[in-house]
Amino acid sequence: MTPTGHLDSEACYRAVRSRDRRFDGVFYTAVRTTGIYCRPSCPARTPAPANVTFHATAASAHAAGYRACKRCLPDATPGSPEWDLAADVAGRAMRLIADGVVDREGVDGLARRVGYTPRHLGRLLTQELGAAPLALARARRAQSARVLIETTDLPLTDVAFAAGFSSVRQFNETLREIYAASPGELRGRRVTTSARGTVTVRLPVRTPFAGRRLLDFLAYHLVPGVEVAGPGWYARTLDLPHGPGSVRVRLADITTGGVGAVTAEFWLDDLRDTAAATERVRRLLDADCDPGAVDGHLSDDPVLGELARRTPGLRVPGQVDGDETAVRTVIGQQVSVLGARTVAGRMVADHGRRVETPVPGLTHLFPDAATLAALDPASLPMPRARGRALVGLATALAEGRVVLDRGADRDDARGALLALPGIGPWTADYVAMRALGHPDVFLPTDLAVRRVLQGLGGDPDPERWRPWRSYALLHLWNTLVPDNPAVAPTTTGDLTCGP
Repeated sequence: MTPTGHLDSEACYRAVRSRDRRFDGVFYTAVRTTGIYCRPSCPARTPAPANVTFHATAASAHAAGYRACKRCLPDATPGSPEWDLAADVAGRAMRLIADGVVDREGVDGLARRVGYTPRHLGRLLTQELGAAPLALARARRAQSARVLIETTDLPLTDVAFAAGFSSVRQFNETLREIYAASPGELRGRRVTTSARGTVTVRLPVRTPFAGRRLLDFLAYHLVPGVEVAGPGWYARTLDLPHGPGSVRVRLADITTGGVGAVTAEFWLDDLRDTAAATERVRRLLDADCDPGAVDGHLSDDPVLGELARRTPGLRVPGQVDGDETAVRTVIGQQVSVLGARTVAGRMVADHGRRVETPVPGLTHLFPDAATLAALDPASLPMPRARGRALVGLATALAEGRVVLDRGADRDDARGALLALPGIGPWTADYVAMRALGHPDVFLPTDLAVRRVLQGLGGDPDPERWRPWRSYALLHLWNTLVPDNPAVAPTTTGDLTCGP
């Protein structure tokens, strides 16, 4: 079963009949007799096979004339994990659409980012996902609007523009068409509200979700000024298309329910960045992961099995800015985690843009590529060769010779990175895993990984872990990360387990 226009109807119907929550967000069920579409786990009575069709995206169901079910809220689901696994043009385009590229740059901008003509891209997405770029972007705007309406006190006019609509009229018409309800009627159903000045969003994730260990990893690697963490939460600044912002995420283990939710509080200079901010934090959390598939594969391995069973739902931490991730990776080459944090913090203090945030300790944006490209490598607090590599990388990022946005082709990005002086396979592959969401990366030369594998014994064979080698790698690193996010690294600070 894949998130394309070629869904296996029999497999989809079996998932619907069993109300299997693992497939929420992977496909949608449209019911001819009611005119609505649902998630596979909808608790309503299962319709007869002859009365249903299956769609790869909510936008495809909208385009076919169906409205969203008011009971199961089918758009409030994680995205399909297959987009990260396949990394095809459809998946790359979907990530860019979720980031708001169509709203900011139009279909021409989206097509340019993925290297196709607008007409060819439209045909491809219609064939693979059942809807053209504009319809996919419209569905994303509608989902963003519904979440903001039901979970914040923002005036409805502000919600319209925060969700990416160009006018209030378009906002009203779209929500009536998709949800069979006006924005005011949707607001009457809300169950939580946000304090004034914040936008609070519940980000759906598949369960189990090892939120505590994700928090520990992020806290262990945080850069002072850009990130802070405490018991149960992580916060950071965000460099967004229309201005700066910040976010605080509450992270805890979620073990039951099929689909859970992570609460994120955003503070944005411009509400138009709401969708982009939300999508970037979802990527940071690896929200589209299918832990059932990953854990089922790794838990039977003779070497990794015990680690996988000990921490079900472990995520691969993503990123909110690909350029930042690449720069931090170079900073962390061949140094301890604590050393990399210290150097990155000095660079942030010297070259990052100062911003005001409501979270103590969040004071700067990470320096952008253009700023770093203008620096003298000799002025950086690192060995001269690494300084040259960092400035060379920043120059390539600023000039567009290396692209690490959500639509980048992984092979092209890896090749462009390896062509730069001072960038080797470890760095390129680490960037692919964290910046580009590659689920199948392994770092055989990583010293920390080799030490953990030696301690586990047995006969480790990374080929057995395909296509989830990135998750296998995180299980190995997970044994080295301290448990308490409020405490700085101590005894394990001399280990290099990813920058």
